[in-house]
Amino acid sequence: MAFINILIKYYPSFIAALIETIKLSIISLIAATILGTIFGLFKITKNVVLKGIANIYIEIIRGTPLMVQAFIIYYGFAQLLRPIGFTWASIGGAFTAGAIAMSLNAGAYMAEIIRSGIEAVDQGQMEAARSLGLSYSKAMRKVIFPQALRIMLPSIINQFIISLKDTSILSVIGIRELTMNGKIIAANSASLVMAIWLVVAFFYFIVCLFLSCAAKIAERRLNYGK
Repeated sequence: MAFINILIKYYPSFIAALIETIKLSIISLIAATILGTIFGLFKITKNVVLKGIANIYIEIIRGTPLMVQAFIIYYGFAQLLRPIGFTWASIGGAFTAGAIAMSLNAGAYMAEIIRSGIEAVDQGQMEAARSLGLSYSKAMRKVIFPQALRIMLPSIINQFIISLKDTSILSVIGIRELTMNGKIIAANSASLVMAIWLVVAFFYFIVCLFLSCAAKIAERRLNYGK
């Protein structure tokens, strides 16, 4: 009963926080896909310098917690750039800092997803495309990537789900997403803490369930007629 009461009473607040969570997830996933594609391609290149840059980025990001990365970006960079008049408030505040932290974090994992997806495509496909006169970049776009996408899609959707849940960590820098919203409500309703966090969990569960179903549908369509 308390669960229903909390859901009804704070429904507008939770919906606003959910929208903030989804916005943060979508922005970070788009940016992470771009970063992942760039560094994923760097990982498979024969250029030692580019491969080294990709390895350093991926190892540093994967070897440190998202919370620490968020603190470095939000507090560390603000302090470092303060002499030139920089403040996060001037470019969107904690939301922008959180989106950058999420993008950099997810980008490292996306790079590995994209690298493994491309490498999973038979090498003969590239050789056949090149023998037909396609350039390396065109062969990647027209031949390799479409096949790799089928392999990568489940992992990409899974990374989106992970990133959506990881937005809860960004409550530490003051972004009012679902977890921070739950903290604020719980601070004012101490006797209903269990019900409040069940509502928070409910919203995360519904969105993740929707994404999982969407992933299965997309995977079936991509594999249709394969």
